Amino acid sequence: MAKINLLPWRDELRKQRQREFYVMLAGAAVAAVFVVFVWWYWMGMRLDNQDNRNAYLKDQIHQLDGKLAEIKTLEETKSKLLARKEIIEKLQASRSQMVHLFDEMVKTIPDGVRLVSLKQNGDALTLDGVAQSNASVATYMRNLDASPWLTHSDLVKTEAKKNDKRDRFDFGLVVKLTNPDEKAKEQEKAAKAAAANGIGAKPTEAAASGATAHDAANAPAGKESKP
Repeated sequence: MAKINLLPWRDELRKQRQREFYVMLAGAAVAAVFVVFVWWYWMGMRLDNQDNRNAYLKDQIHQLDGKLAEIKTLEETKSKLLARKEIIEKLQASRSQMVHLFDEMVKTIPDGVRLVSLKQNGDALTLDGVAQSNASVATYMRNLDASPWLTHSDLVKTEAKKNDKRDRFDFGLVVKLTNPDEKAKEQEKAAKAAAANGIGAKPTEAAASGATAHDAANAPAGKESKP
């Protein structure tokens, strides 16, 4: 005898497939939530790591800023100390320079020339005096230029005096203070420049002083002669 299934098997099959679908859907949702949680946790760890690195960098930058400020303070202190040292060296040099200056004043002044005043402004020295002739003034300028402690003598004025037959000329000179080392360097530099230009190895200062001295010697009475 044939068996006939009178139960609603299609409905049962449909319900079973629905249950399987919901189970798969729930599994997919749980897997998605798990993946999102893992991703969120990983990103959180990366952000925390980056925050720690940023905090470390900020701390190091703050320390470097402090060191830079300290270095700047040290540089300022160094500059002040170097400035003081330079001032002290200048004072020491000028102290010995004044001794040499007065010694050179005695050595360089020729017969027939007498100084009336001497003024110093930095390295510039202004000399005013009287002379028997312009030739004496020219000799005095040559002596100043030949001195190791004086250089670049310039004639400011020479005027004839009408009533004084002994000291017939008033003159004014400007000369620069120097030291033997600086003057030797200037002469060496001038000699090299002259040799490069084919002029010779003589310093330009000597030529300039000779021209100035020649102008002073040939200056007419009663008129100013400027180099």
